[in-house]
Amino acid sequence: MQTKPRFRALDLTLIGMFAALMAIGANITSWAPFLQVAGVPLSMQPFFAILAGVLLGSRLGATSMVVYLLIGLAGAPVFAQFKAGIGVLVGSTGGFLLSYIIAAYLAGKIIEMKKDPTLPTFLIASFVGIALIYIIGTNYMFIAVNYWLEAPMSYVTAWKVMAFFGVKDVIFTIFGAFISPRIYRAVYSSPYFSNQQKSVVS
Repeated sequence: MQTKPRFRALDLTLIGMFAALMAIGANITSWAPFLQVAGVPLSMQPFFAILAGVLLGSRLGATSMVVYLLIGLAGAPVFAQFKAGIGVLVGSTGGFLLSYIIAAYLAGKIIEMKKDPTLPTFLIASFVGIALIYIIGTNYMFIAVNYWLEAPMSYVTAWKVMAFFGVKDVIFTIFGAFISPRIYRAVYSSPYFSNQQKSVVS
């Protein structure tokens, strides 16, 4: 009989670690102000969101993104430019915050489809993740600025704006995919994860 595993101590640690990495990735321009395009900060969040999915799996990866989002909505200044609260979610970048959950989940699912995932699988999972982030985030931004933020922008312009960030994210996506297999095998060869996989089936 297959049962849904509970969160264990290490699971919670890994979830918290990636939630913290998301907060750091959101505010990296606070320490490097030159990493901005038209006043909009570049972010390492897509990199960490996808990494969470491919390394932790769909369940833990998506949960870490949910935890990060809830921390920010609760008032902790973990969003970009140290912002917090529901206002960020309904702002122009709110779609990206939501997309991280979906991207981490689906990237993790793709990895989980293979018993022993190889580099091509990590590349596919990573690019599916970054594609989802841009499709969801950019469309949300277009809707937000045109319908409730009263800052009209054409659909083409919205994608042109995001193209500046796309170059950076493609590079980091490839980098993440190349380093992930070694980290993945090191993590899942540990006794903790070996025993966890066995405990799923009783």
